[in-house]
Amino acid sequence: MAEQRTVHSINVPLIKSPSLRVPRPVELPPDIHPLPEDVTAYFVYPFTIEPHILTLESSRQTTLAAHAARRDAYLRAREEEKVRRKKEALRRVAPGFDPDMGTLLPTKLSTPMTHTPIVPTTQKGPITLPPRSAMDDLVDQLAAMESRSSQPLSPRPNNIS
Repeated sequence: MAEQRTVHSINVPLIKSPSLRVPRPVELPPDIHPLPEDVTAYFVYPFTIEPHILTLESSRQTTLAAHAARRDAYLRAREEEKVRRKKEALRRVAPGFDPDMGTLLPTKLSTPMTHTPIVPTTQKGPITLPPRSAMDDLVDQLAAMESRSSQPLSPRPNNIS
């Protein structure tokens, strides 16, 4: 009797659900290419695409180089424009100023006038000059400027480039 139960239980499904269905077996097309047992034949490099790849790569490299050169030229021109504007602004404030030359230093165009005091010949001994004030120096400088304005101007170097 034990054998009868096992025979009947083999043919009886354990779970039967209406949502469960058995998938259809997969049918392979008749022209499918089966893989060989040795797949090293598939790892051969196709040299037929080589010129195409090299042409694309060289054109890409030249395009990148042209873009880089154009970008560098644009940045250099922008920096030069900044420097030019800065120099123009400085020249508006101080004409003839060139920041590349450093600080402006005053230069003397002529020798300052030396005072020769008139001493009476009757006085003997050491000569003492009265102390000079700032007003005396100013008067002397104005007199020197007047005498220079009557003389023709000598050409001066111009720092403006």
